[in-house]
Amino acid sequence: MAAFQAALNLGAGIECDVRLSGSGSAVAFHDADLRRICDIALDVEQTPATLLTGQRLCGSDQYLPPLWRVLEVVAGRVPLLLELKTHTGNAAQLCNEVLLDLAPRSGPLGIMSFDPKVGRWLRRNAPHIRRGLVIGKDLSPVKRWLALVTAAPQFLAVHRECLGRSWVASIRKHMPVYCWTIRTAAERAQAEVQADTLIWEGDGRPGN
Repeated sequence: MAAFQAALNLGAGIECDVRLSGSGSAVAFHDADLRRICDIALDVEQTPATLLTGQRLCGSDQYLPPLWRVLEVVAGRVPLLLELKTHTGNAAQLCNEVLLDLAPRSGPLGIMSFDPKVGRWLRRNAPHIRRGLVIGKDLSPVKRWLALVTAAPQFLAVHRECLGRSWVASIRKHMPVYCWTIRTAAERAQAEVQADTLIWEGDGRPGN
């Protein structure tokens, strides 16, 4: 939550990872388990939300928040980009839970995922929400094509090492290309030319 508040103070857009808890609600968390961040052997998708959201991040007083709490704090003040982390075929359930949390709230928003089934679900059930497909640097051309066909995205988010590749330049003619994760001023200088929106952290911020 401290990172989200810092972004709000800067007026910067927020990228937030989302997973399903063991009780079926959405939580804002990147990893599949709490070992790295909280030093406890709990799997996010097998642990009830009430237990998850009571966990403190290592060396801080910060806690693992439910998605609704993040949305409440952001309150539409800056653009919000949600990356949905799916597992074992739960794309539809995760999408539905996220939409339930979003229902009473407004503001500039996009939803993206490595899982093309998220894009497909959004296209069919929530076409008003801007949808994106996340593509890593090692995805094969065939799998990339299948993912694009399945997701029918309105934007791509690609690993920064993909910038400069011909397929990225080609797709950029038809839709915006986001780039992750920019961590240095040098990476920003390159990405600003080859991408439309930069997902950054640390020294990758604008002006550094």
